[in-house]
Parts: sequence; structure tokens; C-alpha cells
Amino acid sequence: MQIQRTTAQDAGILGIGAYRPHRVVTNEEVASRTGRTAEWIQRRTGIMERRYAAADETVVDMAVEAARKAVADAGVEPGLIGAVVLASMSGLRQSPGDATEIADRLGTRGAAFDLNAACAGFCYGLALAGSMVRDGAARYVVVIGSDKMTDIVDPEDPSAAILFADGAGAMVVGPREECGIGPVVWGSDGGRRELIAHSASWLAYRDEPGTVWPTMRMAGPEVFRWAIEEMPKVALAALDAAGTRPSDLAAFVPHQANLRMIETVAQRMELPEHVVVARDVVHTGNTSAASVPLAVARLRESGAVTSGDLALFLGFGAGLTWGAQVVRLP
Repeated sequence: MQIQRTTAQDAGILGIGAYRPHRVVTNEEVASRTGRTAEWIQRRTGIMERRYAAADETVVDMAVEAARKAVADAGVEPGLIGAVVLASMSGLRQSPGDATEIADRLGTRGAAFDLNAACAGFCYGLALAGSMVRDGAARYVVVIGSDKMTDIVDPEDPSAAILFADGAGAMVVGPREECGIGPVVWGSDGGRRELIAHSASWLAYRDEPGTVWPTMRMAGPEVFRWAIEEMPKVALAALDAAGTRPSDLAAFVPHQANLRMIETVAQRMELPEHVVVARDVVHTGNTSAASVPLAVARLRESGAVTSGDLALFLGFGAGLTWGAQVVRLP
């Protein structure tokens, strides 16, 4: 089955890379500081363990590790990289963008910029990369999702600390003989932006006495209901946009928010039994913009998917934002 071509030059994914921090954090450790039990956390989220970055490990450090692996996997010379796109919501520096440092450490002077679409960020970045390659703006684009969520989550907040973790995933996008990245179906609902948001602004932290370090807060039940109602529609719309059917897929890779959400969305899509549903969240936790590429990397490592398979990516999160596309795996 071919993905419908929309432009003269085609683009696709050429390489994938992943970086998972070394420190493994169990539910028992998280339970000890959130007032929950390990059993409750697993029952509620499906997560058994997650990874935390070291104190001196940054969003950039993790991104560079993942990007180098993706570039090597693609067999591309770093000097030929025309753009670096970093999707992240946890960068602590307003300016310059972290992507410029990543590009420098990769060995390219191509365009470099950050984007923040939270957990949908990687799918946004992939859409932009595909457009850049098809339009001739860049021959090769490195797209990275990297988040150190432990920097922006209250470790004692049971609504967030039980879910979030750290990590980075990257993909190289470049020319392909056939279309490898389908049209993106994306959008936002800013009227619900407070469902996942920081507890205070940086100005309040600076100017208002008693304001503590702003951390991300989430209205979990409301987000869950929104995701299971709306995201199946977005995913199926992406299939339609690519001219594909659920039966054409080898894998469904949604944002790794929590296992209950993933399985409910997949069930409501009525996917055929042969379609592998990514469940990387069980051992990696919710890594925000990194979750989709990390989940794809695990599927490849396990042999659950092979080169040429079609996969459906679906990202969604704070904003609220969402994005989905059908891709052909390298």
C-alpha cells in the first residue's frame, strides 16, 4: 500500500536513535514521596519503572546522544544536515534555543530551532521536517524529542510525578524514492490550556514573594477523558489523509501518556489484531516529546517492526495540542 504523494519530491525517515538515562526509578521509590502505593501506581498508569537523568545531564545532552545515533543509523554525514529541530517543553533557557547547541555538537551549521508543542511536539517536528525536505529547504533534517521532565515536575505531586520521566529520541528525515511521511493531521484547543499547565509564570516566581519554583500540573481525569474521546478521531483522520486503512498498518505508536489511555484509544480505533500497539510507557514512563521516537526505537530493537512497515504516529498533550501522521519505517 502506497502513501498518497502530494508533492514532486518525496521525504521519509532514514534513521532512528534513542537515549534512555541510566537511572531506573521504581514505583516503590515514587510511592514513597507521593503518598501512593507501588501497586496503585501500576494499576492506575500501567507504568512499572521509568528513567531519570542525572543531575548534571541536560535536555541538550540527551538530545545529542539520540541524534548521533539517528545520524549514524541513517548513514548521513553531519555536514550534510540542513536543519535541526528540537521538540521540548522542559528547556530552562529562553535564549538561545537549545537546538543551536545541538547542531554545533553534531557538526552542522544548518538551520536550528526549538518548538514547544508539549507531548505532540515530535509529530509537529516530523511534519515540518518532511515539508522542508520536500520543498528543498534542507536535504537532511534531524528531528529530536528531548525532555527532562524531572526538572519541571514536583516530585511529590501524585498527579504528575507518578507518570513523567526523562529521555530523548531522534529521527533523520531525507529524500526517499516513495513517500515516507504522510500528511499531518494536527490542531490545538487553547480553551483547555489550563488542563496541563505550569503552576505559576516565571514573572511570578521572580516578582511575587512566596512563589515557589513553577512546576507542571495536570488535571489527570479531564485529560484522560479528552484523549480517549478525541484522539481516536485524529488518528483515523491521519489514516484517511494518507490514503491508508487500519489493516495496512504494522504498528500504532501513540504518545506514551499512560498504558490505560493507550489501550483505550487503540480499542476505540478497532485496530486489527496484527497491528502492534507501542507500550514503551511500561518501562520508560511518560517522556513527553521523546515518547513517540523512544517507543519506535523499542519496537525496532525488539523485532516487532521491520524496515518498510507502515506505522501511525499520534502525539497529544499540553496546549491542548495534537498531531498524527502515517510513516514508513526505515
